[in-house]
Amino acid sequence: MLSVIIATRDSERAVVPTLAALVSGATAGIIREVLVADGGSSDDTAAVAEVAGCNFFVLDGTTAQRLKTAAGKARARWLLFLRPGTILDAPWTGDARRFVELTARPDCAAVFRRGAPMQSGLRDALSLLASALGARPRPEQGLLIAKEFYGALGGHSETAADAETDLIRRIGRRRIVRLPSIAYSAL
Repeated sequence: MLSVIIATRDSERAVVPTLAALVSGATAGIIREVLVADGGSSDDTAAVAEVAGCNFFVLDGTTAQRLKTAAGKARARWLLFLRPGTILDAPWTGDARRFVELTARPDCAAVFRRGAPMQSGLRDALSLLASALGARPRPEQGLLIAKEFYGALGGHSETAADAETDLIRRIGRRRIVRLPSIAYSAL
């Protein structure tokens, strides 16, 4: 169902909690593979990815080039882009499954809500209000997108200053669904 793609570079400490949060997706059968596109780490990022059972490969070039190459190698119809250090809250598997199975529009994508584990009701309300007022999603929220739609958009732009933010901008707010589960940073 999903190919998870993570671009790394000296991300050993950051990628551990990200991969740990994906275990529930693997046991639920929604993750087909995890691709770690590394930019030449000098730490133990490769060892962490190997222990976790990821497909690890080293690529020269920008983050955009690594993400685009990994997307091309992905075997699943849906791609989930995550940054090292991003942790998905426990109910993410059900939210992602419902989005993938029930989305009737192949030209939309999804992100997770920004937040923190067990954040206060006020903080949660402010986060929802910001979303309702049109705050643009950020790469830290993850991006769930059909491989076909990603290809039609041209993938991550190698000329953009921030390729991940640029991709979200090109998708557009109206074509991005915010899933109820939360993505937060471990760092």
